[in-house]
Amino acid sequence: MDVRTTRFGTVQIADDRLITFPKGLLGFSHCTRFCLLQPADDSAFFWLQSLDEPGLAFIVTDPAMFVPEYSVPIRPEQMTELGLNTLDDAQVLVICNKVDHSITGNLQGPLVVNTLSKTGEQFVLAEKRWTTRHTLMKLAQGAPAMTA
Repeated sequence: MDVRTTRFGTVQIADDRLITFPKGLLGFSHCTRFCLLQPADDSAFFWLQSLDEPGLAFIVTDPAMFVPEYSVPIRPEQMTELGLNTLDDAQVLVICNKVDHSITGNLQGPLVVNTLSKTGEQFVLAEKRWTTRHTLMKLAQGAPAMTA
């Protein structure tokens, strides 16, 4: 499928990279269709590109790569809503930002994706242990900007 973006022009995307967020994302409820763009085979970060709005893309990552103790509590009704039979079929991603000399992740608002149906939802965690700007990694001085 061809996807039009403002950052990368038109790119070819495999169907298995398409994700639907029926409720949209926080602040972007009108955008429900996204795809994952992987900048390199060994990249820890991806672009979550909106198919509904070519100028909207977020940098995302698997938080377990940076915060091994992080987990997302999923209630039975959320599992049903996402069509998850087992947690093994769920992939957790977080939206990232560059803040000063750090890469941060929104661990309070994770994206939970059913890897079989390719549908997802952004959760809002009540637990105050995690923040919207949790440091994932420090950058060397003069590191390039990471903007979404």
